[in-house]
Amino acid sequence: MATGTIRVNTENIFPIIKKFLYSDHEIFLRELVSNGVDACQKIKTLSSLGEFKGETGRLFVEVKLDKEAKTITISDAGIGMTAEEVEKYINQVAFSGAEEFVNQYKDKAQGIIGHFGLGFYSSFMVSKKVEIVSQSWKEGAKAVRWECDGTTDYTLAETERPAGRGTDIILHIAEDSEEFLDEFRIKDILKKYCSFLPVEIIFGTRKEKTGVQDTEGKDIETDVPDVLNDTHPIWMKAPNTLNEDDYKDFYAKLYPYAEQPLFNIHLNVDYPFNLTGVLYFPKLNREKFEFQKNKIQLYSNQVFVTENVEGIVPDFLTMLHGVLDSPDIPLNVSRSYLQSDANVKKISAHISKKVADKLEEMFKNNREDFEQKWDDIKVFIEFGFITDEKFAERAQKFFLLKNMEGKYFTTEEYTNKIKPLQTDKDDRIVYLYASNRDEQYGFIKTATDQGYDVLLMEGPLASHMLNKLEAKMEKASFARVDADVIHKLIKKTNENISKLTKEQEDQLRPLFENVSEKDKFTVQFEPLDSSDKPILITQTEFMRRMKEQEAVTGQSMWGNLPMMYNLVINANHPAISKLTTETDSAKKEKIVNQLTDLALLSNGMLKGEKLDNFISRSVEIIEN
Repeated sequence: MATGTIRVNTENIFPIIKKFLYSDHEIFLRELVSNGVDACQKIKTLSSLGEFKGETGRLFVEVKLDKEAKTITISDAGIGMTAEEVEKYINQVAFSGAEEFVNQYKDKAQGIIGHFGLGFYSSFMVSKKVEIVSQSWKEGAKAVRWECDGTTDYTLAETERPAGRGTDIILHIAEDSEEFLDEFRIKDILKKYCSFLPVEIIFGTRKEKTGVQDTEGKDIETDVPDVLNDTHPIWMKAPNTLNEDDYKDFYAKLYPYAEQPLFNIHLNVDYPFNLTGVLYFPKLNREKFEFQKNKIQLYSNQVFVTENVEGIVPDFLTMLHGVLDSPDIPLNVSRSYLQSDANVKKISAHISKKVADKLEEMFKNNREDFEQKWDDIKVFIEFGFITDEKFAERAQKFFLLKNMEGKYFTTEEYTNKIKPLQTDKDDRIVYLYASNRDEQYGFIKTATDQGYDVLLMEGPLASHMLNKLEAKMEKASFARVDADVIHKLIKKTNENISKLTKEQEDQLRPLFENVSEKDKFTVQFEPLDSSDKPILITQTEFMRRMKEQEAVTGQSMWGNLPMMYNLVINANHPAISKLTTETDSAKKEKIVNQLTDLALLSNGMLKGEKLDNFISRSVEIIEN
């Protein structure tokens, strides 16, 4: 048996770190600026602990671009490094000075970003040579200069740094990376990754009024450093120090052209993990299940990581907008995306609970306002109800049903309302609903004329929601008003008696089958009230729900099975009875066609040539 130590060849590993560690080369700027921020945070920590007794001065990270020299310089006013520290932190790949600092000072070292000790080497993705000029905070320390051309060879010597304490990273940009010598490109990258870093990020200058006017009365302006970031973003503040305008202003900053959101949820958790953030409920299209994902920005210690938050945010909340920030989110080594682990699942579950708590609080504190928002927020709640079992359990306290009168009920309230009249002979409560007030008007009227109450269940998730509700409610079923004739939807013990004999029905059936599409309609006779329509078109609840769910998911459960309908003949209508005594076969066929087309027309199913024929036939009947 042999034992030994695995050896790593630096000549082979260094090119891999330089070229393949980061998927996107622009991340070099985020990494170097983040290192500068860490340096500033460290000197702030040492000052607060009394170890550094000098003046910290203005803490900043400045990015300077020199197009002629083809250099980018990242300077900070932070802790700086001695020659020994350069040897330790720069010349040892994957040795993290940030992690060492955090381990040394434990919970006193706040907001340190670095972790892996690899970020500095991202500079070689875009540089043919890199220089470091650094002066440590330690008394009597000499400034040092480190240079490397991207190989494993370097030089390290004493130098001067007129600015004193801090570090300059000078990148000599390679020919294949000269896109980064464009000031607009640099500014875009800084705004993308560094907009909310806790230390001022400076790039270039901007004009600022001095408060003094010249002899002509014009304001005198001066150039001042252009600070690109907000060092104290809203999610890092205590919720009790903020008002609604603060949240609206921050939303407008994140999404300048978006409509104002419905409301927000401020997250502020410090146990068992750290999580802060603000989530906004945007207004969505009520009719279509269209929404934009990737509108939640994920940060780690105020450094932007990604807009892909799947996994950390429950699926039904990926439609929300806003920011999340957590140092406890496990990131890959390049901090470009998160990795799934137990913490991620805990954070996801907590966000779901926090959203449910907020909605329940809104419902209890101001039900009237909650009802006014319901039509806009129900798609979020329905999606969560369907996909997240724990959220569904919590949501039963505030989930609302809306009836045709525009009144809102919890499921318990509505059950108590309809139970006396809408319980069928099998002791099952039937919840009648419509998905379109206008298209199903006749069926709604028939139901309400009999004293039944009808819900409005509209939207693309309605079918999925109905299945979920039925599974949670005992001895209950949902039926759309046009799924069948009303006395079959709510079966009672006393049923109407048909005025047609079996022989008369058999005589009339072929006539209606001949004028309707046999592969689409099933002809059936029902003893309805004589005041009801002569012919109704219904579709079974099961068939329609399956088709609607297929339309939302894009997954076909029934292949190319055509939509099937029932052509329901009212056996007690006078017009149908009259057909049994009509001896003129041509006239009988014309009446059958007319009655069938009227039913199709009322369901929006009469189009093209058939509609034209119906109009011509109607004119002919009027003229005769």
